[in-house]
Amino acid sequence: MEYISNIMKLVKEKYPIQHEFHQAVREVVESLEPILKKYKKYEANAILERLVIPDREIYFRVTWVDDKGKIQVNRACRVEFNSAIGPYKGGLRFHPSVNPGIIKFLGFEQIFKNALTTLAMGGGKGGSDFDPKGKSDGEIMRFCQAFMNELYRHIGANTDVPAGDIGVGGREIGYLYGQYRKLTNRVEGVLTGKALNWGGSLVRTEATGYGCVYFAQEMLKEKKEDLEGKICTVSGSGNVAIYTIEKLQQLGAIPVTISDSKGMIYDKSGIDLALLKEVKEIKRASLEEYAKAKKSAKYTPISKYKKDTNPVWHIPCFAAFPSATQNELNLNDAKALLQNGCKCVSEGANMPSTIDAVHEFIKAKICYGPGKAANAGGVSVSGLEMAQNASMTPWTFEYTDKRLHQIMEDIFNNANETAKEFGAKGNLVVGANIAGFRKVADSMIDQGVL
Repeated sequence: MEYISNIMKLVKEKYPIQHEFHQAVREVVESLEPILKKYKKYEANAILERLVIPDREIYFRVTWVDDKGKIQVNRACRVEFNSAIGPYKGGLRFHPSVNPGIIKFLGFEQIFKNALTTLAMGGGKGGSDFDPKGKSDGEIMRFCQAFMNELYRHIGANTDVPAGDIGVGGREIGYLYGQYRKLTNRVEGVLTGKALNWGGSLVRTEATGYGCVYFAQEMLKEKKEDLEGKICTVSGSGNVAIYTIEKLQQLGAIPVTISDSKGMIYDKSGIDLALLKEVKEIKRASLEEYAKAKKSAKYTPISKYKKDTNPVWHIPCFAAFPSATQNELNLNDAKALLQNGCKCVSEGANMPSTIDAVHEFIKAKICYGPGKAANAGGVSVSGLEMAQNASMTPWTFEYTDKRLHQIMEDIFNNANETAKEFGAKGNLVVGANIAGFRKVADSMIDQGVL
């Protein structure tokens, strides 16, 4: 379709080296062809041209002092993509790999993911190339305070509501919120992922992992399957992976893998969740510590990985849950999963599968839940946290978890029915992208040219 080709040309000309952003845009716009052909109003109103260019991009320097008294300098940004259906919403990522292309791909994905939740949230993302690993609490606090000294000008409870992401957990959110409160003299729900004592929501920590499993349940239910007794592989070892494993075990599944930046664990007897939490949440240590403590665990350092493969996806399984980072699962990995009998892939990370891998899953007609649908549980509970903050009323774990489960069920049903409507039965990539796009695009048209 010429309109789609022109959009991709525009994106590559405007942002020539932002390859992750190109990939995210391509994955969305190519799947929109059925709705763009059926309804000419979207092209007439230049919706895609407006969607692929953020409302604003804020880049700034963060200067802070380390424990040795040396001045350190980092780069940081906040990209506010689209607020047609609500305040900008999306995480902050602190990691050396952070660059404009990664932040833009994440923010672009967030537009559609947030639209699918049914909650009033637009899309945004931000972060810095600061690395929290190896830093003291004092260093992290000083960095977060310096970061907020600039960011506070651009955010607010009804304007832009950041959350956590890779490298930004409860500790970092606390330091960021404290500095925001000091600078503005306002106590409001401007950040989500807060501690329970001062406005946080129960289930927020578990939300992305739990939601990813709930989404897998819905996909499998459609095929009269379930997860009980099934071998599952999970990548990552942060919040998403840990609570994916927790929910899988609650449902009687057997998750057998985890990974981090240094290597992977294959534990045939099933991951020891208590040990994993001790190693990662308390000690903040490498998975080598897990392997030392559990004899049944086989540890493979990253130096032993074969070229162009992730060994997590070469372990035979019934269901796979990519929960680490973007493009961690390529075509070779997808083929290995399918050859080993994998029937379900539910993405806990953002864009963890390459486009070739996604096409392979769709061609095989397995249950495939794309990240913008399957990992929407985290931002869903962030939205529920915003509602609790606005009403100043905390909800119970059971009530919030029930709301999360219902949201994930609704996301699946919406994506599934939309796929059928546009002649792509079973293709949740098409269904999720069109459903999210239609809500945002129609809202943009209603509000005029802005």
